[in-house]
Formats: sequence, structure tokens, C-alpha cells
Amino acid sequence: MTETRAPLTLRIHPDDDVAIVANDGGLRAGTVLPAGVPGAGLTLKDTVPQGHKVALVDLAEGAAVRRYGVAIGYALRDIAAGSWVHERLLRMPEARGFDGLPLASAPRPDMPPLEGRSFEGYVNADGSVGTRNLLAVTTTVQCVAGVVSHAVRRIEAELLPLYPNVDGVVGLEHSYGCGVAIDAPDAVIPIRTLRHISLNPNFGGEVLVVSLGCEKLQPDRLLPPGSFGIQPEGLPASGPDTVCLQDAAHVGYMSMVDAIVARARPHLERLNQRRRQTVPASALVVGVQCGGSDAFSGVTANPAVGHAADLLVRAGATVMFSENTEVRDAVEQLTARAATTQVAEAIVRELSWYDRYLDRGRVDRSANTTPGNKAGGLSNIVEKAMGSVIKSGRAPISSVLAPGEKLAADQRGLVYAATPASDFICGTLQLAAGMNVHVFTTGRGTPYGLAACPVIKVATRSELARRWHDLMDLDAGAIASGEATVESTGEALFEQILATASGRPTWAERWKLHNALVLFNPAPVT
Repeated sequence: MTETRAPLTLRIHPDDDVAIVANDGGLRAGTVLPAGVPGAGLTLKDTVPQGHKVALVDLAEGAAVRRYGVAIGYALRDIAAGSWVHERLLRMPEARGFDGLPLASAPRPDMPPLEGRSFEGYVNADGSVGTRNLLAVTTTVQCVAGVVSHAVRRIEAELLPLYPNVDGVVGLEHSYGCGVAIDAPDAVIPIRTLRHISLNPNFGGEVLVVSLGCEKLQPDRLLPPGSFGIQPEGLPASGPDTVCLQDAAHVGYMSMVDAIVARARPHLERLNQRRRQTVPASALVVGVQCGGSDAFSGVTANPAVGHAADLLVRAGATVMFSENTEVRDAVEQLTARAATTQVAEAIVRELSWYDRYLDRGRVDRSANTTPGNKAGGLSNIVEKAMGSVIKSGRAPISSVLAPGEKLAADQRGLVYAATPASDFICGTLQLAAGMNVHVFTTGRGTPYGLAACPVIKVATRSELARRWHDLMDLDAGAIASGEATVESTGEALFEQILATASGRPTWAERWKLHNALVLFNPAPVT
């Protein structure tokens, strides 16, 4: 899409009162919308930026303004057809209550099994499958982060060349572990999150822990005996392999670093013996997320991700979608799509818990939208949520995970993993749940990545995909111009997920870009 092309507007639902402007650079006041596009014959009264809404009809003060077939707001004054409709002209609807929701009532879509699809992965002792073969160095407290960072650099430089079948080493650094109310009820969330990340399938069951010694989160509390399910080879029955920096044996800084490097060697030796083998696509655990969203997110990238999600579910894989505030306004859709009333009730339980969490901080869901979201055409969280939930596809929601919980062996299909919407926290919690491939859509652009898991980034706009050609893995923008379809782009993404799971690096992996782990800690800090 370029400014030299004919004016192009996009409408999602036939009941919508607005359409978004698709042209790069937007459209100037005085532009006449041509035949064949929503609003044909209208003359724009305002200059409307790309991704922003234009009124298709006259809207009276107080009238509902509809996009995605739902009211995303109410007009604060009369808005003439052809006008720019932005957040300052809308009053956001109140959040829907949790009473009287439809429970497991939606018709089941026809989704025949998709058989014969596979990828090349690393099979673990517990039956899970890694898409990468990584050594993780788990930390119990932020105090050791600098030492671990130094040790990781040493391992990469001195040891990894000796173990060519190991993809890398990851220091699981975080800001938790001490100075916290560790016995508070909600403290279980960050503790189980870090525990379950340490057991992510991409780490092959090898657990090396670095502890300071005096922290509240002691190694045996983080990873107590029996927390591993099937005991990984080489793991003592008494607990994980641990280096404690305060041990009297360490004399000087380099003694600590040397100890971590030495203890890494046997773990690397075992990881190096592993080889990729053909496994069914049902071994995939794919987390889907959006960040730096714009008005195209719900038109191009997220619908394509939703189509890929349906293909994955049909192939027997697990797909996790998340982001509490970015699905809250679609709660009726979620509870109706639940596979059972128990799943619907679990969705309500998690979203209502999060409502109370926000209320304690004296904010509500409206605090979610960013300046970039609004610059990209999203007026408020209602509009954002309608475009966000689309990436979950059409499959019934089979189960629900609370923050920090890990998928059980029998949890397959479409799963709602209840997480905050923060990119970093959501990704961290999806890693804890067992994600082995991540799909991340963006309209404004972000170099987001995870060290523990490959991240496939999908651009909502072709202009972004061209400009960030060595950061975006897939361009969904062609959907907007009609050069591609949601289905064809979703199928391309499905194939890319299989290739990535088999070892093809993403752009974030090539550049070694990754964000910090951010543990969700709703408990007090002391």
C-alpha cells in the first residue's frame, strides 16, 4: 500500500459505523472515497492517519460507535460522516459484568483432524519436546545476576564450541528472590513461575542453579525434591545441582565464576548427546501474543494467527492465548466458546481475580492502552480487545491456566493462560506454562525476543515489514490490500512454525535479541 494507490478503507463487520484508512500516510481532507470501498462517495472532512477510523454515517451525540460489530464507544458530540473518529470523541463503555454470561453455549465449529504433520524436535524424558537444545542457569535471587552473566559469557566462549549440538546457554535472571513477602498468599505466583521456566522443554531436563545463600527463595524452596515429575538424568534425588556463592570454598570473585563454568560441563555433555528426531505436530506448545498493537492487528496479523491456531489445534498441538485486559471485553465470547461449563467458570474466576487486582491499584482495564496503540488507531481497550481475541481462532477453549501454572500432560487444544498483558510478563508466564514456540504480532514494531524460546514476529502492516525487513519474520499486511487472504497467510505461518520448531532461526535469534524475564509478583515487597 502506498500513497499513490487509490484510497482504501476497511470495515470488519457489516454493522460497523466506521472503517479504518489503510493507505500509507493516511488520507487528506477532501479525499473522495471511491466505489468499491466502505464509505464510497464520502468526502473526508478531516485528514485521517493510517489505521484510524472514519465515520461512515452521521453519528449523533450519545450514539454507539461500532467496530467489529460491537460498541467500542459512545459519541461525545455529533460526528458527521467523513470525519476522523478518535479516542477524544468517544466515551468508553463500562466493563461487562460476570453475571448471566453464556457458558459453553457456542456451536462447535467443524474442525476435522489434521494428520501427518510433524517437526524435528528434542524428546525429553517426561515426554515433552524441545524446539531448542539449551542449557539454563537458574538463579534464586537478583543478587547473583552479575556473576551469572559473566559465567554465561565464559561458557559461551570456552565451552559451547566443544559441544556443537547445544544451541546456547541462558541465564534465567530476574528481579525476585529477596526483599519480598515470600509467605504471602500471592507469592506462589512468581515462585512457581520461575520453577516451571526452569523445567521448560527447551532446557532438556538439565537444571543448574546459582544461589547467593542468604536469600528468602532458597534452592530447595524453588525446586523441591519431587517437583520434576520424571527425574532428569543426573539430577540428585536431594534436589538440583546448585552453586552457592556464599560457600566458604569460594575465595574471590573468579572462584565463583569458575565454579559455575565447571558445573556447567556435565550438563552440556548430556545435552550434546541429544539429536533432533521426527515428532508429531501435537508436541508443539505455541504461545500467541501481540505487542505494539495498532488498528491493523485485528484485521491482518491476529486473524492470520487465529487461522494458524486452528490448524495447530486440528494437528493435536496446544495453543495458548493470554493477556487478561486484552480479552476482558470479549468475556462473553470466551465463556461461550468454553468446552465445558467448568472451563467457562475458570475463565470468569481468573478475569474477576484480575479485576480485583487492578482495583487494588486504583486502576481499571483502560490503563492498558499505550500512546503507540492510540497513534496506531486504537481508541481504547474495548477496540483493542476485539482485535486481540481474534488470534485465538475458532476452536473451543479446552482449559485454563492460572499465572505461573504449567500445562499438564493431558492439556491439549486451545488453552487460556491467564496473564497480564505486559509483553515481558506474558511471555515469561507462557514460558512457565511450557511454551516451545512463540508467535508475536506487532503493528507499531518491536524487537522483542526470548532467549529460551524462538519468537516468530508477524507484522500487521507491509510498510513495517519492509522497513524492519530484518526483524519481522512474516508480513501479514498484504491481507489489507487484498494481495493475500487471512487463510493463505495463516497457512504460511503454520508452515513457518513447523520450520522454526525444527531449528530454522528467527530474526530475533539471528541477532541474539531477547527481553528480560519479568516475574509477575502481586504479593507485597518488604
